[in-house]
Amino acid sequence: MSESAVRLGEPGELLLSGVLDYRTGPDLRKQGQALIKSSKAPALVVDCSAVQKSSSVGLSLLLAFMRDAQVANKTLSIRGMPEDMREIAQVSGLTELLTPS
Repeated sequence: MSESAVRLGEPGELLLSGVLDYRTGPDLRKQGQALIKSSKAPALVVDCSAVQKSSSVGLSLLLAFMRDAQVANKTLSIRGMPEDMREIAQVSGLTELLTPS
């Protein structure tokens, strides 16, 4: 199993990777919040293409990151959401909120 992480990529880009579940969620939440707060970019993108597996914790993380960005007066979009995350979003009625318009 690979290590889960959230880290900076290109300016304004957060790279989310690994397995997102109840074990990894709390640390990823704190790390992502700090990265969003410290970013100088007015618009952020969370790239989820390296996420291997996600429970509903993954969606919870994305929603928390969206709130963090809003508090910091930044826009945030999601890119590369894996199929399991999209399916949970659809069942939860969050698809429109988490996908670009």
